[in-house]
Amino acid sequence: MSHPTRTPGAAPEEPVPPPPTQLPQAFQATPDTERYVLQADALRRRQLRAALLYGSSRYWRARQRVWPSVVVGLIIAAVLAAAVVVFGAFQAQRDLNEERGQGQDQTQNPLTPVTPQERDPQGTDPTP
Repeated sequence: MSHPTRTPGAAPEEPVPPPPTQLPQAFQATPDTERYVLQADALRRRQLRAALLYGSSRYWRARQRVWPSVVVGLIIAAVLAAAVVVFGAFQAQRDLNEERGQGQDQTQNPLTPVTPQERDPQGTDPTP
């Protein structure tokens, strides 16, 4: 590496300031500044109104839909409750059938006619 040569008695070199950089376009003077400020304010108001209407999510199109899942959950709960009620009713009817069937002959054919003695076990039937 080579170093610049110094001459004895010469003044030390002053650092050269970098050339002035261009400001970004956003920081330069803008014509119609008031119009842009008013448009930005209107945009902010629309965004706040949308946040109040659609929730606090950043993008209203990407927000999760809750109501369809709630409705589906209620339908499933209603179907399960109905199934439990129907199953309980069938169990109760089977228990009643078993209680009634204990005193009767289980092998009787349901197509055979019932005799009057079987209809009225006290024998109060007026027919001889």
